[in-house]
Amino acid sequence: MIVDCAVYEHGRRRKGQLTVEAAVRASQNDDAFVWIGLYEPTEEEFEQVTKAFDLHELAVEDAIQAHQRPKLEDYDNSLFLVLKPARYADRAQMIEFGEILIFVGDNFVVTVRHGKAGDLAAVRRLAESRPDLLALGPSAVVYHILDQIVDDYRSVIDDFEQDMQEVEGQVLLEAKKGSAQRIYRLKREVFEFHMATAPLLEPLEWLQRRKVRHVSEEMSEYLRDVHDHLQLVVRDVHRLRELLSNAMDLYLSHTSAQLNGTMKQLTIIASLFLPLTFLTGFFGMNFAFLVKNISTPREFEIGVGVMVATTIVQLAIFKRRRLI
Repeated sequence: MIVDCAVYEHGRRRKGQLTVEAAVRASQNDDAFVWIGLYEPTEEEFEQVTKAFDLHELAVEDAIQAHQRPKLEDYDNSLFLVLKPARYADRAQMIEFGEILIFVGDNFVVTVRHGKAGDLAAVRRLAESRPDLLALGPSAVVYHILDQIVDDYRSVIDDFEQDMQEVEGQVLLEAKKGSAQRIYRLKREVFEFHMATAPLLEPLEWLQRRKVRHVSEEMSEYLRDVHDHLQLVVRDVHRLRELLSNAMDLYLSHTSAQLNGTMKQLTIIASLFLPLTFLTGFFGMNFAFLVKNISTPREFEIGVGVMVATTIVQLAIFKRRRLI
């Protein structure tokens, strides 16, 4: 559905609600452009916008179906930019991803949003508070969207690091049964986060160097700033992946140490019973001369004393070697 449709002249929004046809006509004036925002549109809902701006059918198909990787494509009359916004869901303690697809032309911007992440209403309000930038044309809208998404990436990293500290604390204190599953879940989320941020570096490089059309010269400096911030985000995502790998190694080492401790205890117990088993097995054989010579309570007590003494000697040896 169409969430908002507005015409901006000299950086300021024209008052009143406009239809798509009226907005397109108004955007033909000098220093004017139209910004149309849609949320999860159907093919029928998007058809009117497609005809109004003569959007390429392949880009339109991607915008409707979504599930695209971050990319920048240059068609005949417009740029097509795919972004993957993210937000951290506190209740679920996980990263949620959305998708924003942007068509940019000389006098129009069409944004299509999928998912809960990447609320563009706040971006529109922020952009409208800077008419000096909106006066530079549609590329100013692209800058504001990119800037907000990259800032949201930074917020996600800050929240995610708190989860990381909690996981590391659990592993250090006690390698619980659910620790491995949680680490694997975090690693999967960080991988998806990496796939949302790292591929965006190249499109931003093209935009800030003006290797594609529809980017004003004045906006290249602002886009370069966003590109620098994204580089820091990508670096921090790589750091998170390293930390999670270290956490998993630490968990496996802790688990291995616990297993070794258990095996050590079982080995000591088996070692204590080995001579006892030998003595009882040897003297418990039903040979006539053994049965004949072991027939009084005193001889039984001597046998038990030998076994106790053997156990005490073994314990002393183990303690001296710091095995117990």
